[in-house]
Amino acid sequence: MQLRTNFFAFSTALLTLALAAPAWADSSSPPVEYGKIVTRSYDFKEAGKPMDYALYVPAKYNQKKATPLVVLLHGLGSNPTQVMSYAGVTEQAEKHGFIVVAPFGYNTGGWYGAQGQGKDFKVSRVAPDAPDNLGALSEKDVLNVLEIARKDFNIDDKRVYLMGHSMGGGGSLYLGVKYSSYWAALGPMAPAIYSSPDDLEKIKSMPIIVVQGDKDTLVPVESTRKWVAKMDQLKMTHRYIEIPEGNHFQTITRNPEMIAEVFDFLSKYKKN
Repeated sequence: MQLRTNFFAFSTALLTLALAAPAWADSSSPPVEYGKIVTRSYDFKEAGKPMDYALYVPAKYNQKKATPLVVLLHGLGSNPTQVMSYAGVTEQAEKHGFIVVAPFGYNTGGWYGAQGQGKDFKVSRVAPDAPDNLGALSEKDVLNVLEIARKDFNIDDKRVYLMGHSMGGGGSLYLGVKYSSYWAALGPMAPAIYSSPDDLEKIKSMPIIVVQGDKDTLVPVESTRKWVAKMDQLKMTHRYIEIPEGNHFQTITRNPEMIAEVFDFLSKYKKN
């Protein structure tokens, strides 16, 4: 109950922050500029409106060379440009030659389908005018943006990774299980996930790196430890970074050394 209460407060605070942020680009997407975060949009037919996403293509991108891709999921009340701007993300994309794409997930609190295909979420409130199929649209948006990246760039399908923070960390575990054939490895950070760790049975060959602050008051460390214990039990290829005195925010958003460790881990793996 305490966890749900915390997320209600978290949702209200971050939605206020997101609404105060500068307006996103309209449906006319700018040209891709390598080496810079850009906001683009596409016609989200299932939602009946344009949908924004953030994209980073490394300056050294070569269309003739198959390039790894990271799909990066934002947290509750956040948005694609914010998660793309976490300290270290673009630097690591340049270092490893990764394209990074951050879907919106329909809105700031769609949960990427992890709380169901509707909008009756057990954790966090949704806007009264949210569509009845909010969860399904949030999930579908991630898949749409993945396919757009594959269409627009020369993506190495054996090196596609799913990574996220908080709600996005939970989304990376949920979508990692549901669409396991898409991903070479997962990188959940402070994952807000409310399903059973037993789901890992379905992806026990999937490499995973997990990050968690031990003083996180929004996603308690005990919850994440249960998932890591299951990874241990299944003898999965995994790494767990538990950050002493780590919280839910700056520990993740302003920690380029940790982001480097996540990218270094992901870069080691590709699908057979």
